[in-house]
Amino acid sequence: MPRIADRFRGFLPVVVDVETGGFNSRTDALLEIAASIIRMDDFGRLFIAETITRNVAPFEGANIEPKSLEITGIKIDSPLRMALPEKEALQQICQPIRKELRETSCQRAILVGHNSFFDLSFLNAAVERSDFKRNPFHPFSSFDTATLAGLAFGQTVLSRAVQAAGIDWNESEAHSAVYDTEKTAALFCAIVNRWKILTGF
Repeated sequence: MPRIADRFRGFLPVVVDVETGGFNSRTDALLEIAASIIRMDDFGRLFIAETITRNVAPFEGANIEPKSLEITGIKIDSPLRMALPEKEALQQICQPIRKELRETSCQRAILVGHNSFFDLSFLNAAVERSDFKRNPFHPFSSFDTATLAGLAFGQTVLSRAVQAAGIDWNESEAHSAVYDTEKTAALFCAIVNRWKILTGF
């Protein structure tokens, strides 16, 4: 039976999207994080197993650009956010990922993201700030769906790439971490699964 550990040389792909207070991972707040765990079926096809999402309280002294909040629609002070401190949010996101690593015999999670360096930089900054010790993600390797979609479909913008892959896109739901994560995950699975059909790999 095909194993996901064999497909990506011991890496478990986990799709991550973050919503933030700006573009600088050192100074700007992490506000939302979502992660989709990817599994492999008996035919070697990838699919989304589960998605975990948490709202994050800005770290002390964090910068938040008003323009970023306009784009995401996040209301920082809303009690409905039930935002967690960075360390607690990371623990709750990473616990099921570590469980999946054990069950699949994968050694590390590898972050999959659309322009993945951005999401990985915010994840790494939060890990460092909160002194989080059980980070399952590789610290610098990642899979970038902007690059993969550019190769597969000639599209690098997430909404266009998703639609080129034949996946529904609702612009009014975009820019929430959970929506963007699940669409990025669907895109990643579509590209890898098509490659399997084309090449048999």
